[in-house]
Amino acid sequence: MSGTGRARRAELFAGDESRFAFPAVGDERRLLLDVLGAQRATLELKCAGLGSELALRAVEPSTLSLLGLVRHLADVERRWFRQVLAGQDAPPRFSSAGDPDGDFDGAVPDPAVIAAAWDAWRDEVAFADAFAAGAPHLDVEGRDAWRGTVSLRWVLVHMIEEYAQHNGHADLLRERIDGARGK
Repeated sequence: MSGTGRARRAELFAGDESRFAFPAVGDERRLLLDVLGAQRATLELKCAGLGSELALRAVEPSTLSLLGLVRHLADVERRWFRQVLAGQDAPPRFSSAGDPDGDFDGAVPDPAVIAAAWDAWRDEVAFADAFAAGAPHLDVEGRDAWRGTVSLRWVLVHMIEEYAQHNGHADLLRERIDGARGK
């Protein structure tokens, strides 16, 4: 129990849960896309109402920030959907071989940097959604240097895992910024 006599756990689950209001049965593609969509919406919710605070770091020496997570996930979406599955020559937007942590290190409290991160993330999500919706089946394959041959099904599951992990980070970052819980 917190000092107010209210259970802390209740606060964590007291947010808008409409993002999880999709059917729990039915078509596999639709279910995977709905769960991934809910995870993406959770990231947006964790960042809602913040400006330059998005760039606040977790704790030294970590460079983890909400803005860094947005930039990182834009690059992750880009990698799996554009590079691996669609076979596009689409280098990461925020990191590189020479600057592998650029997604987090470059997450600074500049309005233009923040806007560019959200624009990039939304562009990559839109591409991924269109690719997944237009694929003839979930067994569409791409080649990845790390995993070898992967299917669209595997990428969707991996993206859900990626967002779930980072949304846990976002929970803690948001609470540290302004005390908000349950978002």
